[in-house]
Amino acid sequence: MISVDPGDFEQMVGTAVDGLPAEFSQLMQNVAVVVEHGPGRPGLLGLYQGVPLTSRTTNYAGVLPDRITIYQRAICAICDTREQVVEQVRRTVIHEVGHYFGITDARLRELGW
Repeated sequence: MISVDPGDFEQMVGTAVDGLPAEFSQLMQNVAVVVEHGPGRPGLLGLYQGVPLTSRTTNYAGVLPDRITIYQRAICAICDTREQVVEQVRRTVIHEVGHYFGITDARLRELGW
């Protein structure tokens, strides 16, 4: 396990989000990406909560933002170096953004995420 300053971890998450391809980030609307510094949900590195784009209908309006939570303690618990944390944050952000676009866990695993 590695210890990372909360501010540094948030910056890693921001960098991962900013590193998303423009064609994807331009499509992301009404979604908040947040960091949970505490233990988070057991067994999860990140969590998408909301209505995936593929499930939205014409009635989708006036809703709170979808939420992607990245769990700092869970990620740091499986990493030994800062470089591993950066890479795991990147992978976790991509995985959760995949859920925003309606990609299932099974398909994300097939794709290597």
